[in-house]
Amino acid sequence: MSTTQSERLRGLVEPLVSSKDLDLEEITVTPAGKRRVLRIVVDADDGVQLDTCAELSREISEQLDTTDVMGPGEYVLEVTSPGADRPLTAHRHYVRATGRLVKFRLTAQAGSGELVARILEVDEDGLDLEVPGVKGRKPTARRLPFADIDRARVEVEFNRKDTTGKSGKSGNADNADNNTKNEEEA
Repeated sequence: MSTTQSERLRGLVEPLVSSKDLDLEEITVTPAGKRRVLRIVVDADDGVQLDTCAELSREISEQLDTTDVMGPGEYVLEVTSPGADRPLTAHRHYVRATGRLVKFRLTAQAGSGELVARILEVDEDGLDLEVPGVKGRKPTARRLPFADIDRARVEVEFNRKDTTGKSGKSGNADNADNNTKNEEEA
């Protein structure tokens, strides 16, 4: 994608994304056979709802139809949120990952290697982490400056630690009622 096309797309899309209180994470145009795929990745502190993506897609499509920014030829528009394996690259990504388990690849100055830890707090200089204990040991606290991070990704957790302070799988009453009902039937 040429710089001018990238700038024009960003200029067209960014106001629409901002109007939905979303962050524009990425715009890519990639070939797909005879067509191209225009992928727009958006995110928000509380995640992105499917309906919001659909509504934004319609609005972006209408705007694209009134311009020649995509040039001649067919293209497919995709408006999506970042996947679970998206790298953490901006400060806001770390803030959104607070409470999550993250795999860090450390820079050479930090001793290289990898570290898996839960983000407890984020400030302008770095992260306060909880490093899980191994073989019955207690978790330990660690400070990790941003300068020591080469790469970082959220780890997918199937049995994620409860960060709400409540016991059980969910804090909503519907699940509690369903669990009681299932126990009575058993």
